[in-house]
Amino acid sequence: MSAGDGELAGVGVLVTRPAHQAEPLCAELERRGATVTRFPVLAIGPPEDPAARDQGIQRLAVMDWVIFVSPNAVHALLGRLHELGCAWPTGVRTAGVGAGTAAALEEWGLHVDCVPDTGFDSESLLVQPAFRQMTGRRTMLVRGDGGREILRQTLETRGAEVDVVTAYRRLRPATDPAVLDAAWAGGALDVAVVTSSTALDNLLTLAGPRRRERLLATGLVVISERVAARASGLGFANGIVAIEGTSAAAMSDAVARWANENRRQANP
Repeated sequence: MSAGDGELAGVGVLVTRPAHQAEPLCAELERRGATVTRFPVLAIGPPEDPAARDQGIQRLAVMDWVIFVSPNAVHALLGRLHELGCAWPTGVRTAGVGAGTAAALEEWGLHVDCVPDTGFDSESLLVQPAFRQMTGRRTMLVRGDGGREILRQTLETRGAEVDVVTAYRRLRPATDPAVLDAAWAGGALDVAVVTSSTALDNLLTLAGPRRRERLLATGLVVISERVAARASGLGFANGIVAIEGTSAAAMSDAVARWANENRRQANP
């Protein structure tokens, strides 16, 4: 383990968030004493069919609801809306799956009509009273490529007319796996923060077969119990902690929980 000052001193953390989103978490971890290795396993790019996204923007005005599934969805769609010189249509309500998405909407000056009080996934949004009765409601889902289908399927079951708009594409960057070797050699890779199943898959792919066994022995902090279950199924076995929020503070707290449990096991 690495040296440092603070409650996370001696904890080496691998941050796998996209480069443009990683710094708030990295700064918070470093503030608390962790040694941080940046290893982006996701990048955000334009959708494969930009014309379909732009056509979706033209349909915004006829929607009752527009649901954004992530901050990336917000920035991708509203950034393009701004490029086109268009304004958000009056009377169209917005929803975000969690506080981070709601904050992104507010950054663009939009009022957020619905966001879960707790939780930050599709299931958390679907239990909100606003989405229990959706008969005839024209609803746009703004997401990335390959998003989960539970939100669309459930809303359609409840009677909504659902329009899915793919606003961005998830890419796997060419991050050099030698970064992992250097972190291990320096005793600075104890636990990784992974915020989606796609990121988990990309981490293993980028690490390659030679590093797989050592990576599976690394602690893991993940975004949800669903991702935790997938990680366990893949063979991660050095403690998996699910994050209770999407903020940098919540992720850092989860790293601290992992570290405390690891210390207890090392010093029973």
